[in-house]
Amino acid sequence: MIPRYSRPEMAAIWSDERKYASWLEVEIAVCEAWGDHGAIPADAVEKIRKASFDVERIAEYEVVQHHDFNSFLASVADSLGDESRFVHLGLTSYDAEDTALSLRLVAAAELLERGLANALEAVEKRAVEHKDTLCMGRSHGIHAEPTTFGLKLAGWVDELRRNAQRLADAKAGIAVGKVSGPVGTHASVPPEVEEAVCERLGLGVDAISTQVISRDRHAHFVATLATLASSLDRFATELRHLQRTEVLETEEPFGEGQAGSSSMPHKRNPEKLERICGMARLLRGYAQSAFENVALWHERDISHSSVERVILPDACLALDYMLDMFAMIMRGLLVYPDRMRENMEDSYGLPFSQRVLLALIDTGMKRQDAYKIVQRNAMVSWKERRAFREVLDADGDVTSRLPAAELDGLFDYAYYTRYVDESFRRLNLL
Repeated sequence: MIPRYSRPEMAAIWSDERKYASWLEVEIAVCEAWGDHGAIPADAVEKIRKASFDVERIAEYEVVQHHDFNSFLASVADSLGDESRFVHLGLTSYDAEDTALSLRLVAAAELLERGLANALEAVEKRAVEHKDTLCMGRSHGIHAEPTTFGLKLAGWVDELRRNAQRLADAKAGIAVGKVSGPVGTHASVPPEVEEAVCERLGLGVDAISTQVISRDRHAHFVATLATLASSLDRFATELRHLQRTEVLETEEPFGEGQAGSSSMPHKRNPEKLERICGMARLLRGYAQSAFENVALWHERDISHSSVERVILPDACLALDYMLDMFAMIMRGLLVYPDRMRENMEDSYGLPFSQRVLLALIDTGMKRQDAYKIVQRNAMVSWKERRAFREVLDADGDVTSRLPAAELDGLFDYAYYTRYVDESFRRLNLL
């Protein structure tokens, strides 16, 4: 991921330094486990615990060897003496690489969980703040019936909570190691060593591995990140629509001295929200690539490796950035309740049409007949830009069944918000 969209803590997890450090952590854990089984002398294990590597030297070795893990082992051997012969005993490279990758994925997932918790807290706070802020609900982009801005945000709260559970499940799915030898038979490294290594590292054991940990785990992980990114995309798209000049019910934060356009000084564009939407497209693409990595030849091929070197760091970095950006936007979101009310009135009272329909049905009128009457009056109101209530007064089919006082009672916004508190209680927000 380019530096523009990389936050330091997540970037550190995916640095070469951290990668090599995690490889060494696994190799040391394996030597300790072999030591417990008497295969490596205790004094050798003690020296191996102090082993190190040199990033520049690894790069030099790789120019010749064209194999990054062997180059890493050569650099580690440089820091040791004869005991270096015990490092990587009975292993294939992916015993260390995949297990170390799991360590970094778990660390990345924990950062993402923190970011998600911050975003969720910001949305929860704004949802409660605007629980009773009336606004127009829209379907197909068209005025439907009134809702509240807080209820809209409460739906986001519920969705983010589901994403939190998905992320926890995906983290658990990837939190496994494998130390089972070249094709997973344990011929060169017994199961008890594998179990001891994974316990030392705080990982579960991939019960039946090949030369690699099965890539369905990684696909699930990246797909989960893409799902969360798609939720953020949905929320950002909604706020982008609400910031349009013709709507202007909300605006993303706009700082002192910020520029919206190089040519038009008046512009206050939803560029941060657009950034979230754009990056979500990357995450969905990474998910597809992760799915393609599941089908490897036989006990493994290396076609997945080049893909993962890009998609795993970038997916984690992109979502980490998106979560932080979204939390910032929600904390500073500008909300305009008066404008929301103005927009509600722009439909001449037409959003009350269902109430009139149901009232006519309650008088004994057939639904299809009532629908035609209400729709007929609604089209007159829309075409002539006249108040729906006024148009109804001129229709004898309506007034013969619904007295003026009863009609007046139907045009009440409070009708649409009477269960909002109950919805908030379902989420434990009240």
